[in-house]
Amino acid sequence: MEKKTIAVLFGGCSNEYEVSLISAASVIEHMDTEKYNLVLVGITKDGVWLRYTGNVDDIRNDRWHTHPGCIPSFFSPSKEVKGLIELVNTEYHVTPIDVVFPVLHGKNGEDGTLQGLLELSGIPFVGCDTLSSAICMDKEIAHTLVQAAGINTPRSLTVYEDENIENAVAEAKALGFPLYVKPAKSGSSLGITKAHDEQELVEGVALAFSHDNKVVIEQNIDGFEVGCAVLGHADPMIGVVDEIELTGDFFDHTEKYSLIGSKIHLPARIDADTTIKVKETALAIYKVLGCKGFARVDMFLAKDGTIVFNEVNTIPGFTSNSRYPKMLCASGISYTDILDQLIELAVSEV
Repeated sequence: MEKKTIAVLFGGCSNEYEVSLISAASVIEHMDTEKYNLVLVGITKDGVWLRYTGNVDDIRNDRWHTHPGCIPSFFSPSKEVKGLIELVNTEYHVTPIDVVFPVLHGKNGEDGTLQGLLELSGIPFVGCDTLSSAICMDKEIAHTLVQAAGINTPRSLTVYEDENIENAVAEAKALGFPLYVKPAKSGSSLGITKAHDEQELVEGVALAFSHDNKVVIEQNIDGFEVGCAVLGHADPMIGVVDEIELTGDFFDHTEKYSLIGSKIHLPARIDADTTIKVKETALAIYKVLGCKGFARVDMFLAKDGTIVFNEVNTIPGFTSNSRYPKMLCASGISYTDILDQLIELAVSEV
């Protein structure tokens, strides 16, 4: 069988650049090179695209862009090319690509911008399409659609940068403290604050605006968070449900990648009936938001048993210790098999 050429994208102009490097290194290490020729393409923090031919450790340690073999490159939006264009000295070379595997988190990678370019190029790619990626990235829009479908969401208030912050804070106080303050379009819990009083709320809004021009102020759900790893298109499978046990205020960026004061329970400490309801809700959210390929759907399980939508990550963390692959591995699918299935799903869309 002829090997497929897979372009793995990493880095990007995002505050989640470093997370992308760690995820991509793990994806590259687990890709079956008996089946695939790998073409590695990194995007610097400044938005420079480079084909990379060095080792994986230099990606993980953010030394990749200093490699002397890096070649300026980009995907052509022309469907007749269907490949990576590389600038070699004064000549352009084209490397045909069968599938693009984006391992980029956050803005300019997970929000539909990259997906739009790839749809123009005609090259199959792993994950959600342009519209679904953009919808899921925006917490306000995702919540509005999910709520319209009859699924519980937290009560919230949206604030724009040019609005009167004092009025917004006064209105938000009616939701009741504590409150979560979140950039509408950011991931890895960057820029999120749990505000216990008005002063913390004002400070949290200012921090969130440093990450985005739209901020969501959201009520606290008294309960705990559960997650579902979803894999597939029209009839996807869902891995073993996990649960986040917190000892601190919330699952912030530091806790997500250190677990110093938190613990992930896999499987979640919930009964069989609740597990079924959580999976059914995750599947409904996945479909409402037009997801395909893969995504991690996060929900809260309130103390009264109510399931409340939190967010969808369309390119979740992908290290071997990340929640998404671990939930599927607990269902009997190896990390390498997950990658194989994602590539097959991308090809099946052509």
